[in-house]
Amino acid sequence: MKARVQVMLKAGVLDPQGEAVRHALRQLGFDGIEGVRQGKVVELDLAETDKAKAEAAVTEMCEKLLANTVIESYSIEVS
Repeated sequence: MKARVQVMLKAGVLDPQGEAVRHALRQLGFDGIEGVRQGKVVELDLAETDKAKAEAAVTEMCEKLLANTVIESYSIEVS
């Protein structure tokens, strides 16, 4: 199975990388961008064949390592 984890800063948490991207886009002439949030995507190849077990395992991975749950939220897609 494959899993895709998207990790983003929670609303209200300052995003200096996103702000730098927004500023750079503006410098390149892309007006009208009011905000940018920078995140990360982690793709996993799993040996697990049971979708529910795979989702549970990936959730545990997120809680323990892949996301800092104090300031980040995450979403999981398993296929």
